[in-house]
Amino acid sequence: MYRSVRFSLVSLIVLALILPLAITTANNPPFRQWLPAVFAPSGEPQYWINAPYFPVANVTNDRFDEMAIFWFGQVSYTSNYTDVRIGYNNEALYLYLAVFDRQLWYDTTPAAADLTAWDAATVFIDTSGGSQLGATSYRLVAQFRGPPEPDARYQLSQRASGGSWAAATVAFSTIPGWRGDAPNNDNDEDRGWAMTFRIPFTSLGLAGRPANGTQWRLGVIGHDRDNAAGTPIADQVWPPNLNPNQPRTWGGLRFGLPVYTPPPVSATQEYLLRHGLNGVTVADAGVGGQDDNMCNADGNFWDRWGNWSQPVDKADTSVQNQADIADWPCFAKYYLTFPLNSLPAGRTVVSAKLILSQMGNAQPQDAKPSLIQAMVVGEDWNPNALTWNNAPLARENIGSGWAGVMFGPPNWNNLPKREIDVTRGVVQAYANGQPLRLALYSADSAYHSGKYFVTSRTGDWNEQNRPTLVVVLSRS
Repeated sequence: MYRSVRFSLVSLIVLALILPLAITTANNPPFRQWLPAVFAPSGEPQYWINAPYFPVANVTNDRFDEMAIFWFGQVSYTSNYTDVRIGYNNEALYLYLAVFDRQLWYDTTPAAADLTAWDAATVFIDTSGGSQLGATSYRLVAQFRGPPEPDARYQLSQRASGGSWAAATVAFSTIPGWRGDAPNNDNDEDRGWAMTFRIPFTSLGLAGRPANGTQWRLGVIGHDRDNAAGTPIADQVWPPNLNPNQPRTWGGLRFGLPVYTPPPVSATQEYLLRHGLNGVTVADAGVGGQDDNMCNADGNFWDRWGNWSQPVDKADTSVQNQADIADWPCFAKYYLTFPLNSLPAGRTVVSAKLILSQMGNAQPQDAKPSLIQAMVVGEDWNPNALTWNNAPLARENIGSGWAGVMFGPPNWNNLPKREIDVTRGVVQAYANGQPLRLALYSADSAYHSGKYFVTSRTGDWNEQNRPTLVVVLSRS
């Protein structure tokens, strides 16, 4: 059985240190740019994360649920999945890794040479955004540990020199957390671990926070150990083609949230894209904690949960996350693909927004508002076979919108409409003749954070509540 007393003791210590709830409005200094390309040319990052700025003393304490989020890995008996939250303030870059892990192991007598032979995380940063290792390339390692107190023995910092990694003093701090039976035993009752990285900008040779729009290179590796012997387990990496010694294979980190400013147009026209409207077919599917797979009460979550796909007639979906890693079987994402070939060609995109109809949420008396984040994905997928484990990774986070708390049963004639600005994604997809492929997720902290939305599979009686993409184009 799940040892909730021990879980609570450890998690409350860690959550008290880094995760008090805060529901506030983001204050991200935007920078403006016009980018009519979906993904960069060869040699440029194919995966991007736009990190939000927060004018607060501690990002993970004060704005945890508004940090940008991306993910990598898979959930199974022998492999790990990781959510990565990221944001920054005037002094430091913050990353928070939440790792789904069946067995938690750390070295009680750690040595720098083998920190990654245990449960650990490595973060790669290049502040010049270059393609080769150089003096601006950094490697920061943190091994998971049981106690949350600072312990420098579980950290390693390196800097590139002469095209290879060398030990260097790079000040950064980490805070671990975990949920499970106990680390360093063979019981199959663990759920996962977390690691907060706080990386001061001064440690990376900067006087303060980077200017809005600054681009760095970023990579992350998750290391796993599942027994005392250290049976080899493959690392999980972001982005998928990451090579630790080649920054050109790392992802892109952009400071600030881009705001699209269209060229001047003389007149505009609005277009509505919705499944079944004017012959449009919208594909969508929920993955993770949905319906009978939500929180997976039968306990078979390591083998079954990550490979569950939704029924073909599923008419609703959930988006959910939270700070307590023990509840990851409740986490949920939502994928949508809108074809754009019904739009007239050769126009200028002025704006675009996704409208979702919210039909409910978890435990209203305890629920909090959720910031639903939209990301573009780069691959097609099968809505009848999509799972948490095979769903495409996010290529870039492009917008977000708040979903509030609903009380009482849904009024189908007047459901709350939740809007997300997806202009950046539509500009990219339209310019390249591609559909708009989206993934929706959240970085929530609170329990009971799930928000429920009507999907494109709802019956025609409810067609007005299907997800709708509103695109404004120039008239010519």
